[in-house]
Amino acid sequence: MRLAFGPNNPPKDLYAKRLHYCPHNANVHFVNVISKIGLTELLQGKSQDVQKEAVAWYALARSADWASFAAVRKTFPDADLVSGLLVFNIRHNRYRLIAYPVFSRRKLYIKALLTHKEYDTKEWKHQWP
Repeated sequence: MRLAFGPNNPPKDLYAKRLHYCPHNANVHFVNVISKIGLTELLQGKSQDVQKEAVAWYALARSADWASFAAVRKTFPDADLVSGLLVFNIRHNRYRLIAYPVFSRRKLYIKALLTHKEYDTKEWKHQWP
């Protein structure tokens, strides 16, 4: 699946429409989301709706310039920072995508994709970083 956006390939989905393509800005920074392969593995067995939304999240995160949690909240207002981990709502809060941010390096390590029930057990807090 091709995720690059540009003048000949505009974003087609709700989350991706928040992106603004600007070919004239030479000082663009991107978040390096580690890794799409890991996200793909987490999506195994999940419904198409969850997969679509997670891939849209990936595309947005990959093209974002998040130097702080405040910058993340501008893109995803419902994101939370819990015990140093970013928590994103996927599929209308039915799933939680957990990622470890390194804002100074613009890196985001995907750690888990949990159902809301799995998230509520709070066991995930003790696994990372």
